[in-house]
Amino acid sequence: MISDPALGLIMLCLIVVVIMMGFPTAFTLMGLGFVFGFFAYFKSGQFWWQNGVFDLMVQRTYGAMTNDVLISIPLFVLMGYVMERGALVDKMFYSIQLAFRRVPASLAVATLIVCTFWGIASGLVGAVVVLMGVIAFNPMLRAGYDVKLASGVITAGGTLGILIPPSVMIIVYAAVAGQSVVKLYAAAMFPGFFLSLLYLIYIVGWAMINPKIAPPLPEEQTRVPVPQWMRNFQAAYVPRNIFAGLATALVSPGRALALQGERGRIKYSTVLSNFGYSLVPFLIVGGTLALTWWYVVIHQQVAPEAAVEGVQQLGMRVERAAVPADLGPPTAFYWWFAGIVIVCLLWQVKYYWKLDADRLQVIKLLSTSIMPLGILTVVVLAVILFGITTATESAGVGAAGAFLLAFHARTLDWKRTKEAVFLTAKTTAMVCWLFVGSALFSGVFAILGGQALVEQWVLSLNMSPIQFMILSQAIIFILGWPLEWTEIIVIFVPIFLPLLKHFNIDPILWGVLVFVNLQAAFLSPPVAMSAFYLKGVAPKHVTLNQIFSGMMPYMIIVIVCMIIMYFWPGMTLWLPKYLYGS
Repeated sequence: MISDPALGLIMLCLIVVVIMMGFPTAFTLMGLGFVFGFFAYFKSGQFWWQNGVFDLMVQRTYGAMTNDVLISIPLFVLMGYVMERGALVDKMFYSIQLAFRRVPASLAVATLIVCTFWGIASGLVGAVVVLMGVIAFNPMLRAGYDVKLASGVITAGGTLGILIPPSVMIIVYAAVAGQSVVKLYAAAMFPGFFLSLLYLIYIVGWAMINPKIAPPLPEEQTRVPVPQWMRNFQAAYVPRNIFAGLATALVSPGRALALQGERGRIKYSTVLSNFGYSLVPFLIVGGTLALTWWYVVIHQQVAPEAAVEGVQQLGMRVERAAVPADLGPPTAFYWWFAGIVIVCLLWQVKYYWKLDADRLQVIKLLSTSIMPLGILTVVVLAVILFGITTATESAGVGAAGAFLLAFHARTLDWKRTKEAVFLTAKTTAMVCWLFVGSALFSGVFAILGGQALVEQWVLSLNMSPIQFMILSQAIIFILGWPLEWTEIIVIFVPIFLPLLKHFNIDPILWGVLVFVNLQAAFLSPPVAMSAFYLKGVAPKHVTLNQIFSGMMPYMIIVIVCMIIMYFWPGMTLWLPKYLYGS
């Protein structure tokens, strides 16, 4: 007779086989959990309707329904679908492509930047890959770009949406692991942008080594559409900086316009409005640096004094030296941060000092296409990270802001709104049913003794923490070939979580490593969903094997990023510890 732990292992192996056969994951989990749970709770002489598996199913379903963490999922998903259906990305791609027109593989670089930025705003892998496949794939192919380069940058860049906050995957992991969503958001911030930087280095480096894969764009595609009046305005003040003309217009409007003379007169309001756009990035960067300086330096210096006063008000005799030193960053950090502020300001001054009509028009395009969406994304993330709102409240703000942006752009009609709401309901239902199914499955697996058997086997190997880390991440990496991230998070991650305490591994660090690792789940054949998303909108002559070949180098980059993260855990843990403590 088969023992209960053996039944648990059979159950675990069977779920992988059944999912690979194409059965719906959520209902497969519930079906297997119900069948094996019936045997686990079976008692002779008991009626079948008295079996304990029915009570377990009700308890697990109710637990998933009352999980507060999951409330933010439909709101973040709605935010992403409204932005995607609102078609807010076309102008952004064009402006970024002009900004990087002199960089090798400029179209690929612009695609990666838009994928990163759009992934942050939407958090939807399929939507980002399909949208960028429609917008950027054909222009890259027409420009003579290698098919592998073009397909690789879209599929790899599109997966960043599930890594960089706000991400549905992070919310799901937080619910499964019982961790704080805001801490996970803070922990995933730097690794997500670092992985994007590694992708960018690879693309530019490959294009510099082999220029044939990304030929320079023709002149007509790199020409900035500068209005003629702006050319005339610049010509009136050559060789002086174009802002000399703005200063003259501010001091003496009549003289400034008279200087145009035969070059053509322009409206004073037109001059100020266009130059006003150019100051938007300067003001945003300056305001961000000032706010960050206040929070990092002034606010943190006041914190120890407030802590002392608070303790003294409780009637306890506490000396100032008794306040923990880690309430504020070290003095060296102040100098390091001040250096960053100075470098940023000097770079901006240098850029604006050399401002000409082309640069001014590019800044204007960037400001009008990125600024609204960028401000919304920054606000949504900032209010979460600084503890102003919960993740659910922030998701509500993001969804409302997405509707406002789409209505302002006049790209969201009633039909697209219904599509966004329908897709949101569909995605949310999928995630919630997965939680119900995985909760029942994991409960039965634990009752059968499968979890205890896995723990005993792992502990019997006498592994070191690094060996366990490599083993667990290698298993997740291999599971990423046949399975999607949802199955891995809700089925297999809970098996490893109890073992983290035995090896003294931070669940936040391990979780972020899993997030990066699961990038490979979208890039690894045969179930590389990014490839199928792109194939659906790619030209007929582009084969699936070409897309697979283009994705392979990015899998290696993912592994390199994980190695760096492990040996430099501060990249992951510094921000959450600084913001929220240990």
